[in-house]
Amino acid sequence: MIWIIAYVAAAIAFGILDAMWLGWAGNNFYRPNIGSLMADEFRITPAIVFYLLYVAGMVYFAIRPGLANGVGSAALNGALLGAMCYGTWALTNQATLKVWPTHVTMTDITWGAFATGTAAAVATWITGRFA
Repeated sequence: MIWIIAYVAAAIAFGILDAMWLGWAGNNFYRPNIGSLMADEFRITPAIVFYLLYVAGMVYFAIRPGLANGVGSAALNGALLGAMCYGTWALTNQATLKVWPTHVTMTDITWGAFATGTAAAVATWITGRFA
């Protein structure tokens, strides 16, 4: 039951943060910078697969250690996980695509670290309180 609580709490926390970010950044940040690379329509299936897998990774690599070592540990591990995952995506794009601005890479890495660290900390706190 503890892992279900952790997973659901992480999914909700990360989902809220990412929905807020993408709701603003889609048209105000990404489209002006990489619009020619963006799909005309949002594809839900790959997004669902990403979120299901990413939240599982957050539970394993950040929340699980956070439950043993404290919310700060979850935040740090989550931030590292987010920076590495988002960095892998952004740096690969920057290395392989004709157009990929450096500031988009830096923003994505920063966002991944912030959102994942925050969601992991919140989910660890909720799990510790209710599990």
